Amino acid sequence: MEKVKENHNPLIDVNPNFQKLVFVFLLIVCLSSSITPPIALLLGLIVANVSGHPFLPFNHIAIRYLLQISVVGLGFGMNAIQAFAIGSTSFFFTLFSIISTLLIGVLLGKWFLIEKKTVHLISCGTAICGGSAIAAIAPIIKSDEKQTSVALGVIFILNSLALFLFPAIGHWLQLSQEEFGLWCAIAIHDTSSVVGAANKYGAEALAIATTVKLARALWIIPVALLTTITFKNKSSKIKIPYFIGFFIIAMLLNTYVTEIAFFAPKAVYMAKIGLTITLFLIGSGLNFNVLISVGFKPLLHGTLLWFFIAILSLLSIMYLT
Repeated sequence: MEKVKENHNPLIDVNPNFQKLVFVFLLIVCLSSSITPPIALLLGLIVANVSGHPFLPFNHIAIRYLLQISVVGLGFGMNAIQAFAIGSTSFFFTLFSIISTLLIGVLLGKWFLIEKKTVHLISCGTAICGGSAIAAIAPIIKSDEKQTSVALGVIFILNSLALFLFPAIGHWLQLSQEEFGLWCAIAIHDTSSVVGAANKYGAEALAIATTVKLARALWIIPVALLTTITFKNKSSKIKIPYFIGFFIIAMLLNTYVTEIAFFAPKAVYMAKIGLTITLFLIGSGLNFNVLISVGFKPLLHGTLLWFFIAILSLLSIMYLT
């Protein structure tokens, strides 16, 4: 998750020291295993809009690195053989969903007469991995601050909704752990929200969702190359998510090195706490000004695109797999 335009006006004008005290207190509360990722996100949203985020300029940096470290930690709780099997079986499903999402995104953008770069950023964020994809694509198409902020704002809003809606829908439809994990990985934008929703659903769902989502994130590379050709910009560098390599190493160690058994459960526990804090930080950066700055058309574009991939993937999982 990357930086959104830092425009912050809390509802209550509080003393800066008290503001820091409230923020740190809630951060410590999120360290408790009793705080679930959705609750952490909700606490972040409250602090963002009531008292304010005292460390907002550093928020996007903390989110990026904490998320990557936490994802690597989750690798110590997964079996590499099972994970690779899951990744290979979902390959064509992932490919189809990415291509169809990008195409539908372009068509919706033309229909709503939305600026081309904003449309492409929202479409890439929906198709691959949310804010990370937007951060990788934005320099390639040379989007300005407003275009990038609008795209990130749309992703922020929909990710927040997904974290609450998906587990409820999954239980209502009585999806299995495997079905829900696969659905999360395909239909929820950011890795943090994917892991948060899947973790709430169950351990098997978490393992499947994390594996498929990280495999999906690698599609940033071919999509970025295609974007370079489409927007005719050969000078931009492509951001490769190298932390996925460390995630794979963690899985391999957990699968083949028996001595790692004493360390692995602790690493997984800390990773889950790290992801809970990540979602608190994401929520704390999502204030009303971000919501207002997004605008109706881009939000409608992102929402319809999200509905498309969510419904299509759900029906495919329920009836074709």
